[in-house]
Amino acid sequence: MNASDVMTKVVVSVKLDTPLREIARLLLDKGISAVPVVDDTGAPIGMVSEGDLIGRGEASRAARREWWLDALAEGEPISPVLLAWLHSPKPVAREIMSTPVITVSEGTEVSEIARLLIAHRIKRVPVVRDGRVVGFVAHEDLLRALLLSNPDR
Repeated sequence: MNASDVMTKVVVSVKLDTPLREIARLLLDKGISAVPVVDDTGAPIGMVSEGDLIGRGEASRAARREWWLDALAEGEPISPVLLAWLHSPKPVAREIMSTPVITVSEGTEVSEIARLLIAHRIKRVPVVRDGRVVGFVAHEDLLRALLLSNPDR
């Protein structure tokens, strides 16, 4: 089984100069947790995720807790990155995007995709064809594939 068998084919992307407020709205409206930042040819050059927008610290990532639970339940201060963003006139994707972008091709085996996700500590990987994003494979896509390929387990 490979990426083309399990990938989510709906792709929403943004440009380097897309305002962060627009990206946040896009994530909420589309029910997604990240978008690729693409150049003028559609090639991925970065990723912006919910985590990039809210500026979680390493301790929160390690514990895999949601930032708002930390802030509400434990009284932790709001991230300085988030506060700066809220007070900035027009912060844009290029300022917070994660690089480099780890990508796979449509023919990449799911076992290799799982290895990449673990090795790079990422939740999703763009699938590219001819240098352009044509889909995504995320943790949940791999779990779905595992369940479908082994229904008795």
